Amino acid sequence: MDRSTWSSHAEFRISPIDRLGRRIDSSVLAAAEEIGRRAIGHAEKLFVDPAVAATLLEEAAATVSRAIHLKRERAQSEIRDLRSYLFRAFIRRLNRTQKRQMMQRFEEGTQLPADGQSPHFPSGVELKILVDELLTKCDAVTRDMFYRRLQGFAWKEIGSSYGITADAAKSRFSQSLRRVAERLKRDHDLHSGQH
Repeated sequence: MDRSTWSSHAEFRISPIDRLGRRIDSSVLAAAEEIGRRAIGHAEKLFVDPAVAATLLEEAAATVSRAIHLKRERAQSEIRDLRSYLFRAFIRRLNRTQKRQMMQRFEEGTQLPADGQSPHFPSGVELKILVDELLTKCDAVTRDMFYRRLQGFAWKEIGSSYGITADAAKSRFSQSLRRVAERLKRDHDLHSGQH
């Protein structure tokens, strides 16, 4: 993303208007530029492309700008720590993006490596948190199938434990993940569309 810079020597900048054409309040823009390097660095540790992270930060800044304007219109108290508030909004968007990407990879048949070390997935505690959050949206059978696949069980073995074929087990798992992905996308679109 050419309008954002995250090199260690340059000043971090984002556009005053996000990709959806929403204007970013000047105080929020200043806060975004203050936390920008930290936000992009955090996203890179989770294997999220810096350009994607910069876009997510712009979207979060536009959302926070809208919240500030609504608070002013309603004569509500101001946000006390704008940088922290904005960073949390960014993290929520980042988490939703990661969940969607994870769902897409599972739909494409990608398996998590046993050691959790992959250029496509976060590692360690972050991976566990993401997977746990994702699995809470799945039914018990899908969760069981997921954990069995993670342990290296073949679809034939998983299917036989449920009295179905390997193809039926794989299909059931994929359909369940697709429904969760659609729900996550609707949630994301709803959050994006409110602003």
